[in-house]
Amino acid sequence: MTLSPRERVRSALNHEEPDQVPYCELFIDRAFAAKVMGWNERPMINALEEGNPFTLEEAKAVAARLGLDNLFYVRRQPVFVETFRDGEGRIFPGSGKIKTEKDLEMIELPDPHKDEFYAGAEAFAEHKGDYALFFLTRGGLAPAMLSMGIDHFCLSLYDAPKLVEGLLDIYFDWMEVVAERICQLDFDLFCMADDFAFNTGPIFSMEVFRKLLVPRYRRLAKKITIPWCFHSDGNITASLDILIDLGIKAIHPVEKEAMDIRQIKRKYGRQLCLLGNVDLVLLGSGSPEQVEAEVHDLIRDVAPAGGYIMTSGNSLADYLKPECVLAISKGIKKYGHYPIRLS
Repeated sequence: MTLSPRERVRSALNHEEPDQVPYCELFIDRAFAAKVMGWNERPMINALEEGNPFTLEEAKAVAARLGLDNLFYVRRQPVFVETFRDGEGRIFPGSGKIKTEKDLEMIELPDPHKDEFYAGAEAFAEHKGDYALFFLTRGGLAPAMLSMGIDHFCLSLYDAPKLVEGLLDIYFDWMEVVAERICQLDFDLFCMADDFAFNTGPIFSMEVFRKLLVPRYRRLAKKITIPWCFHSDGNITASLDILIDLGIKAIHPVEKEAMDIRQIKRKYGRQLCLLGNVDLVLLGSGSPEQVEAEVHDLIRDVAPAGGYIMTSGNSLADYLKPECVLAISKGIKKYGHYPIRLS
């Protein structure tokens, strides 16, 4: 039986075997979409963009071209940073502006109680068709670290804890309101990006994680009433039991250079749906044949018994090769039908 894209994704999130492995992305740069779609534009890359990169019609067209099973809608909190441009004019965050408790007064976030704040999300939810719909935002940690700068944030954990906790509370309080409203709409997955790890492990100790973040995540979890996906680059293995206890249903992207997705599948495959992790190096500099082989191996090793959604190893950035990204859905059509029987 052929499932709709939405049914396929929901089946995977429920650790069931759908008709075939779902293919989703949490984010796609507009510059990459312009290449793969043949749009006559050169979008400016802005790593601080807060809103959605596509109209609903554009999002559906991109999803159809790539063979995706989902659409995504983005709404991120503002961060308070200096910015810089690289040689190509792309905008990136620089040093954080929040240095003292007095600086917290400069924090202004969009009013999450106003109905108009959710107008775009409502339009996507009402007109998504058969696609699964993901909501993508930051948690409270990522914008706090960006707004302070990672070095100052880490030092302030010990030197100025009231500053850190005050900033975290501002962002987490805002996120609680947004999460509750978004979960009243017809979204299928709440995706929260809150990077807290290097390839070798967490940026700070697990003691800090438990004391500072877990209580705030737990309050947020009470507002999230749809399946919840946690995104963090790096090696987050040490935190997985805690995340599961918080109610996290999925993790992304299980970064290839930091974590072994096969080992995670063996240990947590009945508790976590895994979203990942087609090698970005192959997508950026490999061949379609190499990508298809990667897709084959991931399906063979991670897809059996369900609980797996294929994605890129992070997001579809402008430097990736369209022909290599298109090879993902081609590989799924070739190898990804259940029951999986690959050698």
